[in-house]
Amino acid sequence: MKIREVRTRVVQWKGKTVPLQPHFCTNPMDLLSLSTASMSTFTFHYWLIVEIFTDDGQVGIGNAALAPQMLKPVIDHYLKPILIGADPWNIEFLWQHMYRKTMAFGRKGIVMAAISAVDIALWDILGKSAKQPVYRLLGGRTKTRIPVYASRLYSDKLDKLAEETRGYKDAGYKAMKLRFGWGPADGAAGMQRNVELVRTVRETAGSEIDVMADAYMGWTLDYAKRMLPLLEAFQLRWLEEPVIPDDIHGYAELKSYGRIPIAGGEHEFTQYGFRDLLAARAVDYIQFDTNRVGGITQARKITALAESHSIPVVPHAGQMHNYHVVMANLNCPMAEYFPVVDVEVGNELFWYIFEGEPKAKDGFIDLDENVPGLGLTINEKNLAENFEVIE
Repeated sequence: MKIREVRTRVVQWKGKTVPLQPHFCTNPMDLLSLSTASMSTFTFHYWLIVEIFTDDGQVGIGNAALAPQMLKPVIDHYLKPILIGADPWNIEFLWQHMYRKTMAFGRKGIVMAAISAVDIALWDILGKSAKQPVYRLLGGRTKTRIPVYASRLYSDKLDKLAEETRGYKDAGYKAMKLRFGWGPADGAAGMQRNVELVRTVRETAGSEIDVMADAYMGWTLDYAKRMLPLLEAFQLRWLEEPVIPDDIHGYAELKSYGRIPIAGGEHEFTQYGFRDLLAARAVDYIQFDTNRVGGITQARKITALAESHSIPVVPHAGQMHNYHVVMANLNCPMAEYFPVVDVEVGNELFWYIFEGEPKAKDGFIDLDENVPGLGLTINEKNLAENFEVIE
């Protein structure tokens, strides 16, 4: 079996989008005085789709949502020449070739997201070729079902926030995550608004449901140190990305207090980045995203590394590439799950692009052992109707 073609498409959503209200979610731009809403920088209404075709008729599907307009030329000009004519079963060699060829300008960020999308497509091919779901190639089933947590609960009016929380509780979720709406620029008053958000979710959810909270890189170390004692009473399972990802020492200091478990890694890359996080004792939970971190080839290595440090892995975002990693690893206790909603930030777009994503029932999802590969197909009809497609 040889790779005969690599096809990349950037798809831009043309349908209805929900405008983001003020204080929708903290983020790193909040510290700058800007005339536009800071969260608009982190919305993404584009997606990259990668298809790899083999000479025996297999088609592997990969994807990435990090700066897709930039990812496409990286794949087309730098990665595709490596892949054409190659045997996809030599997946470790292909990963190393892509990584080392782009090292002078890659290693992280856009180039690693491009490599991730290709790697996911290659694993999809391997599963289809072997007539097995990918999780079985990674070690098999470690769970009868995957527990998932409802991940939305953006900053909103408290009555609406309580209503959404109640809906997830009634749907059977045993864990859910909210976002903070205020950061250092909002002072002490903003800190109290954040506390009100957490209190509302905790009191609505009750004490038997895990609640997590995400600052999305929007706080400074000083601000996070002031917030920790205010949040301690709400028994958060974790505080996510309290500071920017480069501040490993800040993460480590917050973790050392032992007040609230600290989670991060959504914006970290490769086993080397996570080796440094673990060596610094910087996180209690690792949250890489498989379509950023280096694909499934890196995800499996990082998960094993984390297990040796007794640090659980709960990947960022739902989506099949993450679910297969979670299913195959005992060190992954649950997965994130983005409910089906109208398009707002952009996390929701995969529901509109792909078919085959499992929908949560009673707070769990499952993977069909009779579907080979990742189990996704592309909804070409919806692409034609609701997206601008750039080939």
